[in-house]
Amino acid sequence: MPKLVLIVDDDPAQRRILEETIKRFGYDTKTAQGGEQALQILEGPDSSAIALVLLDLVMPGVGGIEVLKRAGEKPGMPPIIVQTANGSIDAAIAAMRAGAVDFVVKPTSAERLEVSIKSALKIEALQGEITRIKKKAEGTLTFADLIIRGQAMQRAIALGRRAATSNIPVLIEGESGVGKELIARAIQGESDRKARPFITVNCGAIPENLVESVLFGHERGSFTGAVDRRIGKFQEADTGTLFLDEIGELPLDAQVKLLRALQDGEIDPVGAKKPVKVNFRLISATNRDMIQLVKDGKFREDLYYRLNVFPIWVPPLRERLEDVPELALHFLARFAAEEGRRVSGISEEALELLTSYSWPGNVRQLENAVFRAVVLADGSQLTVAEFPQIAAHVEGFHAAIPAAPAQVEKHPVIAGPAMLGAEDTIPQTVEVGSPTGKGALGIPAVTDAGEIRSLEAMEADMIRLALGRYRGHMTEVAKRLGIGRSTLYRKMREFGLEERVS
Repeated sequence: MPKLVLIVDDDPAQRRILEETIKRFGYDTKTAQGGEQALQILEGPDSSAIALVLLDLVMPGVGGIEVLKRAGEKPGMPPIIVQTANGSIDAAIAAMRAGAVDFVVKPTSAERLEVSIKSALKIEALQGEITRIKKKAEGTLTFADLIIRGQAMQRAIALGRRAATSNIPVLIEGESGVGKELIARAIQGESDRKARPFITVNCGAIPENLVESVLFGHERGSFTGAVDRRIGKFQEADTGTLFLDEIGELPLDAQVKLLRALQDGEIDPVGAKKPVKVNFRLISATNRDMIQLVKDGKFREDLYYRLNVFPIWVPPLRERLEDVPELALHFLARFAAEEGRRVSGISEEALELLTSYSWPGNVRQLENAVFRAVVLADGSQLTVAEFPQIAAHVEGFHAAIPAAPAQVEKHPVIAGPAMLGAEDTIPQTVEVGSPTGKGALGIPAVTDAGEIRSLEAMEADMIRLALGRYRGHMTEVAKRLGIGRSTLYRKMREFGLEERVS
């Protein structure tokens, strides 16, 4: 879904020009005739849909500076680019101090405007990611920080916000990779336990013989190897939130102790002489059918009803595909920054591909697919070519990867007897099968004088052949030669091949 740009200008002709220009950039537009109308939109219920504001500085009534000041007082406001016919330094400084991310002078060229919009959106994406990471670490992440655009998640969000107002035990259900932990963190971030400890335990990753020690702690000498006293996860979560992921994997012995902790608010560390009081909020999550586990005798029925007081179902990504473009751009901004790659966007065709796929691995699979695409990308945009594994499963899409060379029949270097006079059997060229089958491409193995050529010369010819065969696509050339891209560039410099690359 294209990002929405709010155009604020009192001149109707200027609004129409900007509207058509920005639409050509690939964005949706919304217009406001002045500052007062712009503030109504930005402070209204649909403000979250606005990705960027293009604001005229000088307008009758509520001017641009006033809009900037009032927008800056509210959290979650989109970035604002100021434009004005007055290009003075003082005006630019005033606008930037008031919170504008950029300042352009009318009449603005289309190229300058496009660069400004793209830069502002990129910076906003990075700032949003930094804010989310910081809030996640501080335990103050809220539902407003989650990337949710479609209606499919609205019930889960509404239930999560309701659960945050209480200390009620919550069971979050959904497939693996849908983001159950983020929902749990947002519940804590909007509750009175925000900024308190948020302790995560993956019940399926703890060895069965260590479950009780990890969850409830142990005293020194309580069993072989217990050389020190250890505080369990329940005590670590005291005054905060304990998130038990994959709760269905918890062994039956530990389930009994968990039931007591929920009922009495106290735990029994291994080897302790008396129970320990704990004050925690429990949120559990599972991708299993808990009712079936109860029927199979693998999960205690009384514990299940203690956990399932307030269930929240998180739908899979295939049921909320409208979230895919925003999530993909979010992951792109993060990984491009982490990897130091100058990739700033995703092509429309690639976005169409991503929103046409069913994503059996949910958000986690999308995250990994974008990570791989960022590493593979040669240009400033991700295209279908960077998602070959996804394109292979979606009808109507094809990742244009050059075909591999035909299988080459291997021949021994010396076909005749190993004796003097066998030189006539030495091949004069190393043959590579032609893709058309009408002959072969050859790299000379011997000089005109009949001497064996050096491996360095053969290697240089092989790189030239690969560069031509794959039309200078460096990632594919390196892949087919079985070497890294950095090694390929180094060898090209050594052989003086830079000028041959287009």
